[in-house]
Amino acid sequence: MCLLILGGTADGRKLAEYFHQHNVPVIYSVAGLVRQPQVDCQVVSGGFRQFGGLEEFIHQYAVAAVLDVTHPYAAKMSATAMQAAAICDIPCWRFHRPAWQASAADNWQLFSDFSAMLPCLSPFKRVLFTCGQLSADQLTAVARFTQQQSWLRTAVQPKHGLAENMQWIKAIGPFDYADELALMQRYNIDVLVSKNSGGDSTSAKLAAARDMAIPVLMLERPEIKAADAMFESLTACQQYVLEKFSDVR
Repeated sequence: MCLLILGGTADGRKLAEYFHQHNVPVIYSVAGLVRQPQVDCQVVSGGFRQFGGLEEFIHQYAVAAVLDVTHPYAAKMSATAMQAAAICDIPCWRFHRPAWQASAADNWQLFSDFSAMLPCLSPFKRVLFTCGQLSADQLTAVARFTQQQSWLRTAVQPKHGLAENMQWIKAIGPFDYADELALMQRYNIDVLVSKNSGGDSTSAKLAAARDMAIPVLMLERPEIKAADAMFESLTACQQYVLEKFSDVR
């Protein structure tokens, strides 16, 4: 019987290593789009279709519990994990790092989705998108703002073609403050678009935007059905899973 960690995040790697070191049989799953994780436990890359789906994988590998440590915006994967765990009658736990909180010195505008945010780009001329991959429809909508120059920063090449006024920046975090400040100054960025990912790996851009008095258009996290147990603290997650896993192992 083993613990299946759905990862692809720095926190997922940390938890996989922690449980492996504490003698919990761990399988660590990643999409494998950016890079392969350097962990000592068993790794599954490329999703679960190759096994016939997540439910079949749970049965084949005698998974006793699922720990969802995917990106806070991976709502579809989190929902799939909840559904598969329920069907297989095993617990599904979730760790999502705390969301960022604006300080009094920040100039954030919050939006529930991309389409709601898009019209608010109109007053700006040089936009930095740091909100992950954009869909074809989103890129088409951005291209309508023909007076704007924009940059899209992602870890992997965009899945869809970019308009002439949008450039791609390939970059993989973590990012430090000096580099983020230099990037925004180099391109004379006047607005930053971000998801509220939380954590330290990509928070430096917010500090740089604050110091340059650049507004941040922040996409709020999607609502996800509650898991059987949820954590924002790595320590709390580690303690809970170690205790509970001894019961299901």
